[in-house]
Amino acid sequence: MHFPKRLLGFFVLTLTLLLGAQIHAAEKDKKAQADAEMQAMMAKAKEAGTPGAGHEVLKSFEGEWTVTSKSWMKPGDKPQQSTGTSSFSWVLGGRFLKQDFKGNWGGEDFTGLGYVGFDNVKKEYVSTWMDSMSTGIGQAKGQYDAATKTITDQGSFSCPIKGTVDFRSEWKILDKDKFSFSMYMPDPNGKEFRSMEMLYKRAK
Repeated sequence: MHFPKRLLGFFVLTLTLLLGAQIHAAEKDKKAQADAEMQAMMAKAKEAGTPGAGHEVLKSFEGEWTVTSKSWMKPGDKPQQSTGTSSFSWVLGGRFLKQDFKGNWGGEDFTGLGYVGFDNVKKEYVSTWMDSMSTGIGQAKGQYDAATKTITDQGSFSCPIKGTVDFRSEWKILDKDKFSFSMYMPDPNGKEFRSMEMLYKRAK
């Protein structure tokens, strides 16, 4: 069959326009889908990076405190007692609580710096600790029990005598003006014992 050149040209042009429109529509749909996925990812990232219910618990520790502490080198020892002061303040837009500690240990001045926060992705509390008696950084993670108002952590730190030492710690909210921090470590036989107990009272 023979088509006039003008009619054939019209068919070719029409087909080209239809194909172009389909390609454009497909690309538009693909871009819209990509934009929607990007917006969903950004919303999820924003939610994960926004302080939430887990951070509300940490507000109990915010403020200025006087501290009395007891420590034991091994079970049955007489406790070594000391005093100090501590300041808890929010950093990075309320995402982490910073602790500045000043006191004495063994008759020497002692300073410590700690951070604690709640990881919205892992759904757990995370903390670090550094002080003037070590070049290592202690790290821990744990969960909060609303019934006992206690954050229980599992972590480890560098010991110049024993190397890496595992520990368990408890942050217990006693009331709006008091909380305690207790640390438990393994004794020479591997049995857990309380190695430290600190009582924080809100400074008047």
